[in-house]
Parts: sequence; C-alpha cells; structure tokens
Amino acid sequence: MQAISLPARPSPIGIDVASTVVIVIDMQNDFGTKGGMFDRAGINISMIQKAINPTAKVLAAARQAGIKIIYLKMGYHGDLSDLGREDSPNRMRHLQIMHVGDTIDAPNGTKSRILIRDTWNTDIVPELKPMSGDIVLYKTRYNGFHNTDLDIILKKMGIRKLIFTGCTTSVCVESTIRDAMFRDYSPILLEDCTGEPIGYNFPRSNHESSLLTIEVLFGWISDSDKFVKSVEMLPRVK
Repeated sequence: MQAISLPARPSPIGIDVASTVVIVIDMQNDFGTKGGMFDRAGINISMIQKAINPTAKVLAAARQAGIKIIYLKMGYHGDLSDLGREDSPNRMRHLQIMHVGDTIDAPNGTKSRILIRDTWNTDIVPELKPMSGDIVLYKTRYNGFHNTDLDIILKKMGIRKLIFTGCTTSVCVESTIRDAMFRDYSPILLEDCTGEPIGYNFPRSNHESSLLTIEVLFGWISDSDKFVKSVEMLPRVK
C-alpha cells in the first residue's frame, strides 16, 4: 500500500503497515516502577513514568492499524552467565552500581531479583503489557541488536521503518537507534514516549542531547500525537 506521511524532524517520513514496527525498549518494572531497580537506587523515574501514557496510545493505534510491536527487555539469566567476563565494563557496572541479581521483596508481594529474566523486575509495566501477537525479546546489553534475534526478525518481516519508544533516551534507546541506522533501517523516535534520568536537572539534559543527535545524524524525531493522527489514516485491522 502507499505510505502515509508522518510529520517529523528534520523532514516528514513515509510509514506503512507492511514495513513498519513499533519498538518498546526496557519499559519494565526495574526502570519505570516504584520499588524497581532505579527507584531503589534513588533515581528519579518521573520522566520514564510520564512516557507511559503517550506510549500506551501509540501501541493502541499501532495495533488498530495492524502495525507489529516488538518489546525489548533488559534481563539476565539467574546465574549471571550472560553479564560478560569478569573484567568487562558491562559486568562491573551492573554488579557494582545496579546490583543485578540481588533478591528483593517486590511490590506484588513476591521475592524477585534485580534485572533477572522472568521475574517481577523484568516484567513490562502493567499499562504497556504485551498482547497476543506482540514479540518480546530479552537483551543483555544497551544495544537491542547485540546478541539478539532482532535483526533476523525484522528482515524476515520485511521491515524498514522502526518507531522507537522506551527508556532510557541516551542509553538503551540511542544505542539501539545508532545500530539500526548502521544496519540501514530508518529509526523514528517519538520524543514524548521516552525518558532519561541522566542530566534531568541540568539546563540541557541528556534527553535533549540525544534528540538533537538523532535528528541530525541517525534518524527522525516525532511524537505520539503525530503518530496516532497519521496512523488513523491507515485502514483498520478487522
């Protein structure tokens, strides 16, 4: 079908059902819910929580139009064998700063473990819960393409346009967008569907810096309202 035009910076970009997916990055309890890893570390998660409602509207519109949704979740095996070798920065920072693998009393009344697969900590926040037909992939690095099947899945589906939502803007989201561009996909970040604690109280935040970098060099910037209004022009899935 003919693509519709999504208003974006630096220029409008065409999207259609056949070649577009929405990607949700790390919108899980450890990052966006009270009692999760970020919150327990004293990190302000308000900007991540603020992105939940716009993202929910985007997912609903995408499902109505038949656009596929892929969730990426940060999560490690219980034995931490996929954290990296002993001297790797990934392993050291996750253990020393994030306390990956620590057992906690989760808000749902269960014993859970920080950033461990198939626990409350790595569950998607309830408002954005995956539905039947959505694709859910675990990742072990900031970049969602690293050691995952994401690229294989996208190629099999014939996808060229990636609509990005999730957290955090300057880390996992930007890391994945950079690699998407390197692989010749067209990444489009919805700026109100992402959030970044780093530099949040600075005059110019990391969030704003990432938006500018992506707009100038790696892809396009749009927002939830523009996406929803554009997608409403697509035929509804019956």
